[in-house]
Amino acid sequence: MRYAFVSFAALVLAMGCSKQQENTRLEIRLTDNPYNATEVNVDLQQVRVNMRGDSTGWINLDTKAGVYNLLGLQNGVDTLVATASVPEGTVQEIRLVLGSNNSIKIGTQVFPLTIPSGSESGLKIKVNKKLNAGYSSLVVDFDAGLSIVQTGNGAFLLKPVLRLK
Repeated sequence: MRYAFVSFAALVLAMGCSKQQENTRLEIRLTDNPYNATEVNVDLQQVRVNMRGDSTGWINLDTKAGVYNLLGLQNGVDTLVATASVPEGTVQEIRLVLGSNNSIKIGTQVFPLTIPSGSESGLKIKVNKKLNAGYSSLVVDFDAGLSIVQTGNGAFLLKPVLRLK
């Protein structure tokens, strides 16, 4: 019995050695693909937060409404867009309601930037962030480079990629 086991093991080893595999070098790389534009302007009209997770929990913040060039808010630069005194608790969702004065500038040419439902229901970010007692600051990262889509007819759409930092 012992001899049969040793013979079987030797046979398996020999078969394994006869099928040597050649190795291939595999590299996986990651890079950023910046958007080739001079400006990406969004018309921010209202910032809202939801503290309850239902339709009754929405609070309108004191918003600095205006047109913001997203490309000017890169490399650690941010700007204050809204403030309010809200009940302590957990922010469930943030909505950025946009107006109709959105554009993209490429070189010297300005194109309208269409944002589906931006002025209707707003751009939504699920948050679920417990606020600190006294003071909390949330930073929304609006990734313009990943958000812009050029259609086949030359129009530009903004399909927002938003993250909370």
